[in-house]
Amino acid sequence: MNASEIPDYVTKGDGDITIFLLHGAYGSKDYWRNEITYFVSQGYRVVAWDAPGYGQSLLPEDYSIELLARECVGLIEHLGSKRNIIVGHSMGGLIAPKVYEYRPDLIHAMVISATVASMGHMSAEFQETFIRERIAPLDHGVRFAKVAGPLVSTMMYSGNVCADRDLIVDCASKTPEPAFRAAIAAIASYKGAGVIEKLDVPTLFIAGRHDPIGTPDLMREMSARVTGSEFVCIENAGHYAWAEQADDFNQQLLAFLARNNLKA
Repeated sequence: MNASEIPDYVTKGDGDITIFLLHGAYGSKDYWRNEITYFVSQGYRVVAWDAPGYGQSLLPEDYSIELLARECVGLIEHLGSKRNIIVGHSMGGLIAPKVYEYRPDLIHAMVISATVASMGHMSAEFQETFIRERIAPLDHGVRFAKVAGPLVSTMMYSGNVCADRDLIVDCASKTPEPAFRAAIAAIASYKGAGVIEKLDVPTLFIAGRHDPIGTPDLMREMSARVTGSEFVCIENAGHYAWAEQADDFNQQLLAFLARNNLKA
């Protein structure tokens, strides 16, 4: 990927407030399908990208969270409107604060879901387990599509029937293995904990009560480090609260935007 190439994306709606949706390591712009429809119905313009290496976006060398953030800045420079909001899920939640660090003038609010501030500062045991669960089966010859679905399912709350479960699993299963390997390595090595404190824009942290990765405790602690930020925990949801409890998630997000004069 060179500087002139923009990651693949889809854009819907119009208006002077754009929501940029950043997916996680098991994902693509396609798993935001229902969220895109919803936010457009509420009057927002929406852009969802395929992060570099995902979907039709090229896989660059030297993959890192910093590189992904720079590519996202380029996307917002190209497609941004008068006011721009980032919604970052999982890996997207790592990228979002770095985007703000690079170009704070472009960002007017941020929603961070199901993530941690920095995997590189987690315990060695946590990091090893995180990588082993995701990469070891691939190293033993198991096809990615066979691994992705079951693991993604374990990150959802078992007590909830999620209408979008099949969509999320399908998108996860179609993730290109080279991009996934690069993303997991980038996530595990990212030492960006100090970036969170630099956020000086309305920020909402949203956790799923049963998320095994971006746990409520971790996300509440992140929120405490950002002056004026808000924290919400979605009940009966795991790692994919925006899909598992879409009504609650969306209501919390829209109320947050309204409180910060970003109602479409």
